[in-house]
Amino acid sequence: MFRFEEPAYLYLLLLLPVLVAFYLYSNYRRRKAIREFGDPELMASLMPDVSKRRPDIKFALVLVCIALFAVLLARPQFGSKLETVKRQGVEVIIALDISNSMLAQDIQPSRLEKAKRLISQLVDKMEQDKVGLIVFAGDAFTQLPITSDYISAKMFLESISPALITKQGTDLGAALSLANRSFTPQDGVGRTIILITDGENHEGGVEQAIKTLTDKDIQINVLGIGSPEGSPIPMEDSRDFRRDKDGNIVVTKLNEQMCQELAKAGNGVYVRVDNTNTAQRAIQQAIDKLAKADIETQVYSEYNEQFQAVAWILLLLLIVELLIMERQNPLFNKIHLFEK
Repeated sequence: MFRFEEPAYLYLLLLLPVLVAFYLYSNYRRRKAIREFGDPELMASLMPDVSKRRPDIKFALVLVCIALFAVLLARPQFGSKLETVKRQGVEVIIALDISNSMLAQDIQPSRLEKAKRLISQLVDKMEQDKVGLIVFAGDAFTQLPITSDYISAKMFLESISPALITKQGTDLGAALSLANRSFTPQDGVGRTIILITDGENHEGGVEQAIKTLTDKDIQINVLGIGSPEGSPIPMEDSRDFRRDKDGNIVVTKLNEQMCQELAKAGNGVYVRVDNTNTAQRAIQQAIDKLAKADIETQVYSEYNEQFQAVAWILLLLLIVELLIMERQNPLFNKIHLFEK
């Protein structure tokens, strides 16, 4: 397990593009001044020992050193001891609809982006719980197995798009069945599924999947995302909207009645997602009401510092940068070690 003990120092890396821009601008000003002073080719012949490439090489080494210095301050570490610990929490499987209709923008910035932000907020509130992530459209697959690694959960969340599943549709039955298989076999733990969907065009198998879940006391909470009035579906990489076979613009509407029926059958709550944080608070309250139990999870309890290797590389590069002179050495020119 790799981590940074002080990741805030990595923000120093933002200095790099600023320095590059300043360096390029300085070079531009210098070349402009030379052109104003005289013919560049004539000036070059008058300064044969001036290297064109060495200043760039030295600057590149300085940039690498700054980047390594930021990494050094962030204290890179590797986990060295894996232990099983017990935490008081619940298990949450989030099933996210990523069908094309989730690209509609009746919820800003889009249904899918709003859902991803909502999930991120839910994960931020978790401390002792386990979370897993399933994505579905016409099929369903596990994006992230159930885990206590919230950093990985948010990282996997960022990569979600409708392109992950080519088969379109909204197969809620497949999503619920997969969620059922995604929980740990541990007894006595509160479990819930958070289903985020616009509820359009769902296929069969939902009733049986819900019955299987409720028999295991697994709660189903539903977040309906979208508006009943509907919205066109933007085409990716285009300003146009999706159209049916007759050329008419497709309008996707939130199937709120179906979402409410799902939540009722799953002994959970239904909340309509809008442009506020109401849905996040309502679902968080539902999670907090679940029975918490000792959840076993494996964590790294000891970490070894890895800054020594970074420090040696940094020192070596600084020495190399100091040894490279901006002007050419005639001895090196003879052996073609450095080019003009």
